[in-house]
Amino acid sequence: MFWQQLVNGLTVGSTYSLIALGYTLIFGVLGIINMAHGQIFIFGSLVGLMMMTSFHMPIGVAFIVTIAVSAVFGLILEYTALRPLRKKNVPHLAPLISTIGFATILDEGMNRLFGADSRAFPSSFGDRIYDLGLFQLRSVDLVILGISLVLMFVLHFWINRTKLGKAIRATAENAETASVLGINTNMVIVATVILASALGGVAGVLIGMTYSALIPSMGLTLGFKGLAVLILGGVGSIPGAMVCGIILGVIEVFSVAYGDSSYRDAVAFGLIILILLIRPQGLFGRRT
Repeated sequence: MFWQQLVNGLTVGSTYSLIALGYTLIFGVLGIINMAHGQIFIFGSLVGLMMMTSFHMPIGVAFIVTIAVSAVFGLILEYTALRPLRKKNVPHLAPLISTIGFATILDEGMNRLFGADSRAFPSSFGDRIYDLGLFQLRSVDLVILGISLVLMFVLHFWINRTKLGKAIRATAENAETASVLGINTNMVIVATVILASALGGVAGVLIGMTYSALIPSMGLTLGFKGLAVLILGGVGSIPGAMVCGIILGVIEVFSVAYGDSSYRDAVAFGLIILILLIRPQGLFGRRT
């Protein structure tokens, strides 16, 4: 029972990590929390799901469509809700309110296009179960864990070793200094928002595979989970988002398995409050 729940928690937590990475990237570069992140990737995931159910496209095409749609919405967010405010002397809270407005528009769009009901996510990898003694592993769990871990490794390598990745880190450290050194900070910001939204799109499809369903209203709930991981790991910490997303997923699964399903969110966010009281900068954050 213990090991099975641990595996289940790792599967759920890996998707939370991908969601939190999107928040972390945008906060690191722009210094704001994108409250539309959940709605962006759920919208993209629903479009990908429609490709599978209505047009009978394979899941690989659904992944590409989801990533593309999520990235486009991220680009629209940057040009309509974020960039205009950066050019003006507005309060720091203004971009946050702007992303909330963008999220509200996407919510209304999803309700009109897809309805408010749950939509079944087709099984694309069969129902094969591998019995490993201490626990059982579904084929879809292997796919989810594999994709999540590979993406996290690739992102970590890309941020630390590539030219654009170093430009993102430099812009996150100090945008004015990065601009003086010849870095096109506007291009870096656009690339960051697109990358964060695309990662969210992948997470949305993986969540659909995990729960075998997608609901338009999931964006708000999953967005809060991503925020919880962001705070737990330390705002702006990519390793923190990776590790603490998995920690949150494991805690949630164990709270349901050994407690009650109603405790799921209470235990998770109670832990966040505890961490804030003990270590306000998060588990991987630095004091400023």
